Amino acid sequence: MTDRPTSAASASSSAVKLPGTTAGLSQFPAVRLRRRRSSDWMRRLVQENHLQTSDLIWPIFVQEENGRSPVPSLPGVDRIGPDLWVDVAGEAKALGIPAIALFPVVPSHRKTHACEEAWRADNLVCRAMRAIRAEVDGLGLIADVALDPYNASGQDGLLSDTGEVLNDETLEALIKQSLAQADAGAHILAPSDMMDGRIAAIRAALDDAGYSEVALMSYAAKFASAFYGPFRDAVGSSGALMGDKKTYQLNPANVREAELEARYDVDEGADMLIVKPGLPYLDILQRIAATSPIPVYAYQVSGEFAMLKAAAAQGWLDEQATVAETLMAFKRAGADGIWSYAALDIARAMKG
Repeated sequence: MTDRPTSAASASSSAVKLPGTTAGLSQFPAVRLRRRRSSDWMRRLVQENHLQTSDLIWPIFVQEENGRSPVPSLPGVDRIGPDLWVDVAGEAKALGIPAIALFPVVPSHRKTHACEEAWRADNLVCRAMRAIRAEVDGLGLIADVALDPYNASGQDGLLSDTGEVLNDETLEALIKQSLAQADAGAHILAPSDMMDGRIAAIRAALDDAGYSEVALMSYAAKFASAFYGPFRDAVGSSGALMGDKKTYQLNPANVREAELEARYDVDEGADMLIVKPGLPYLDILQRIAATSPIPVYAYQVSGEFAMLKAAAAQGWLDEQATVAETLMAFKRAGADGIWSYAALDIARAMKG
């Protein structure tokens, strides 16, 4: 038997020591990780995480007036009037987006401290859902459950005479709002108020009223974030907000508390969970998604989206590439889906 020829590369391989290697693992040059990055088809073949249109939820702002009204602090996002509700919903469905979420731009004269507009049968969200359900079949409709768009104080809950956000009294209001939205045709209710016990209370009320098929997607870990400003501009609540929301939204410094909130919501009957905001809380998303027995969603909030749009407008970033990269970050962290104001644009790009 003759000896096999030895190349210069293999002869020198014993001298190559890479940091972090351990006994039993093959080393360079036998292992060349770049082989799996050598071509587009190869990169696609070995890709670990995938972003699809079915991952996307598109938040939409609905208004009383026909046509579109741009949101200055959210470039590219419009408030949508009744004459366009069905059209935009139909486009979302045609692009493969499974669900849209509706947020109302409530006229100031309908905002009160008692928040009665939140459960009026003919309010903006209820009218929009009925209109869309009548014309667009097979598209999920998500309704936000919280009082802030309807509250003269801008808070998510009812206030005491001294300005305290009342938990248990707010639950009764949220139940009435939830029943009105379920009656209008909501497939999913998304409580975003962060009151204690609201998932159990809403679930029991829905079941008692015969709406056992309406799902609850809970804002389980919603932080008292500085990234919500453009959203509040869009719904007209920023100028009305009295104080802050730190007595019920999560402290941005807390991890274990966020995990506890998620566990409570699962126990109370939530069908899905949301972590909000997204990018600043990828660690929270990853930890909750790793142990959750139910699907977990990330919400790329208005401030995150506005930053990317502003940088792209200056020519500092490629908008489509950076938005897609952030959405992939959510998937990589374990999100089962993503709420994003870029959902329609991303879905269009995916369709070519």
